[in-house]
Amino acid sequence: MARLLQGWGVKLLASICLYFHVHQPFRLKQFNVFGKRGHCLRSAYFSEEVNKHYFEKAARQCYLPANKVLLDAIEETGGAFKASFSITGTFVEQARLFVPEVLDSFRALAETGCVEFVGETWGHSLAVLYADSGEFREQVRMHSRMLRDEFGARPSVFRNTELIYSNDVGREARAMGFGAVLAEGFETVLGWRSANFVYRARNNGPKLLFRNYRLSDDVGYRFGARWWSQWPLTADKYASWLASAEGDTVNLFMDYETFGEHHWPGSGIFGFLKHLPRECRKRGLEFLSVGETASRYSAVDEVDVPFALSWADLERDVSAWLGNKLQRACFAELESLKPLVESAVAVEGGESGRELLDVYRRLQTSDHLYYLCTKSWADGDVHKHFSPYKESSPYENFINYMNVLQDFKEEVCRRAQASAASVVGAKSVEGIALKEGLV
Repeated sequence: MARLLQGWGVKLLASICLYFHVHQPFRLKQFNVFGKRGHCLRSAYFSEEVNKHYFEKAARQCYLPANKVLLDAIEETGGAFKASFSITGTFVEQARLFVPEVLDSFRALAETGCVEFVGETWGHSLAVLYADSGEFREQVRMHSRMLRDEFGARPSVFRNTELIYSNDVGREARAMGFGAVLAEGFETVLGWRSANFVYRARNNGPKLLFRNYRLSDDVGYRFGARWWSQWPLTADKYASWLASAEGDTVNLFMDYETFGEHHWPGSGIFGFLKHLPRECRKRGLEFLSVGETASRYSAVDEVDVPFALSWADLERDVSAWLGNKLQRACFAELESLKPLVESAVAVEGGESGRELLDVYRRLQTSDHLYYLCTKSWADGDVHKHFSPYKESSPYENFINYMNVLQDFKEEVCRRAQASAASVVGAKSVEGIALKEGLV
């Protein structure tokens, strides 16, 4: 079949771009204003017990075994196997707190030179949708610093939260020095064009790597689905699909938790991951990182994306986070907090100011808005699956999240006023001392 296609002048696939997203949010406590006394804001708002439980579970079932499989694949292929990761700042912080061995395993992958790290927002936030892009840019810079400090990486490719992309995102990424951006390869923007080529953003923007959502979701969502006509999905079957694809590259983008969390170890998902590099190499397929893919292939066309595109739900827009009034109210509150926090930090400074900024960025994590989604049908099942609050409704989650935001707002204003008053008081005392000739 391959020879027949080549005889017709059809260009078969040359390479595979495998990218994984790694993220854990700081989940909220059930807020109680009376339980806040005597505690720092981090412990008042975020549940260490819940976060530790989820992280340790994911480390045991996903991160440690999956990283071992990839490290073995790199060694087995003599460095021919390549993969790319985006890792959020909230994930790295939790790894330090709960399972430092996970960070060591990612460092081991980084040291092979076969793994590329992708830039994004530090807190997995929706800051790119704020009217003022300052917070978005600062979070991207924070994330790049974190990658440099933790893994010695300097990202050249950008991936926005939940693969949210538009012309504006491309322009911002270009201005910050990124040469390529990852996006969802959906028909609303690509039309008749294939996701299996490299494109360029509008107005000579960065290169665009579009996710092949069908082949990505075959693993990410359908791997363990017994109702699926292709179940069970084996590595040799999947590799044959990749080899028969047309174009330059198949961009396989998925959550890393696909391996061991979304599909449990008993599903055979780790055996699939272990054998896939071998089966692909048998068919002459090459693995490239995101940066290598963007560098190797020329852009075949320019793509205009005037609206916010994401990889979430059936609509592939931002309705998973901003689709109802509850979510939009919380988002507006988050955005309105920015100048207040900046003013408080400027006045207060020091460790207290750093705590305010850290809490603000943890509260911006998009997962908090995701847990307020009220969509029904299949999307609703997905949102419930990924929520730690399965026993509470989106409306109850809204009340809790808004209570935290309102309390944080009051705390920011209180601290700013107290610090300002102390500064004014100190200046008054200094003035009196000068007048009396005491200094």
